[in-house]
Formats: sequence, C-alpha cells, structure tokens
Amino acid sequence: MSEDSQIFVIKTTANQEKSVAMALARIVKKEKLEIRAILAPDELKGYVLVEAPKPGTVEIAIQTIPHARTLIKGSSSISEIEHFLKPKPVVTGIKEGAIIEVTSGPFKGEKARVKRVDEGHEEITVELFDAVVPIPITIRGDTVRILKKDNE
Repeated sequence: MSEDSQIFVIKTTANQEKSVAMALARIVKKEKLEIRAILAPDELKGYVLVEAPKPGTVEIAIQTIPHARTLIKGSSSISEIEHFLKPKPVVTGIKEGAIIEVTSGPFKGEKARVKRVDEGHEEITVELFDAVVPIPITIRGDTVRILKKDNE
C-alpha cells in the first residue's frame, strides 16, 4: 500500500466508547473497509481512536453507528497515542501498608492490609482484618479497591 496509516479520532457519546468501537468493528468486517485498528482507551472518555489510510473511510463507517457523533478534523500519529498502547501494571499505586477492600472472589467485601506488592505478577499479598488467625493471602491486584493509601 502506498499510503501510510494515520490515527483519526471519533467523538462519541460519553460512556459509549466501547459500544461504538464494537459497532465499528462489525461494520469494518461486513463492508471490508480499510480500517486497521480501533482503540477505545479507558482514560479517554468520549473518544475512539481509529487507524486508517484516509478520513473518508472512517466517515463512511461511522454514518450508521449510534452514539458516534463526528470525526474530528485532522489526524494524529502513532507516537502521539503510544502511551495508550502500553499496559499499566494493575498494582501501580498500591503500597505496602495500604488498606484495601477485596472486590471479587471468595474474600469479596473483606478489608485487609497490604503486606507485599509483586509488580511482576501483578499480585498483592494481604492479611484480612476479620480473620481469626492472620494468614497472608495472595490475590490479583485488579480485584481490590484502595481504601487508605498510607500506613496509619
């Protein structure tokens, strides 16, 4: 292909980014449109990023999609959106001594103190407050909510 890809931005209704992205993916597949990638990052509310060679392709694709408001004029490059493409460890921001609440699994609703953070495996080791005997348990970092950050 002679043209390089560009990143185009679709403005959407708030909290409809994922549904717009899914609908766009269905249309691209059905119509065999030349759209290479669709991204709806959680940090970017109200927008969907699309990789395509020209804006006309994206405009055609979003015409029938509910909640897809408009295609923003201009384009971006991969380097401008690169930070959305790198996964962030789910344990970022969780420190030893923090008080957390478990949000899923067998210990859902339990409060605990963080004893160890393993960023490599994205896990934390905690001791439950309501346990008769304080036994350290290791759980995934995305199954907790921080209640208190510092050790008080």
